[in-house]
Amino acid sequence: MATEILAPMPGTIINVLVKEGEEVLEYQEVVILEAMKMENAIPTPEAGKVKEIKVKVDDKVSTDQVLVVLE
Repeated sequence: MATEILAPMPGTIINVLVKEGEEVLEYQEVVILEAMKMENAIPTPEAGKVKEIKVKVDDKVSTDQVLVVLE
């Protein structure tokens, strides 16, 4: 079953810290989202493998938009 990592707030993606196929640990940071001039590290809710990255640097995202999918 896939796990989706969602944007907690609207903002701009300033860094993607993982690659598709990479194994990640629980609470590992996967994306840096800039919102209100603050950098917010977005972590994984659980360990798994990165199945799909749905954003790239400079993308504008909205609240609850899917950023990364884990399997």
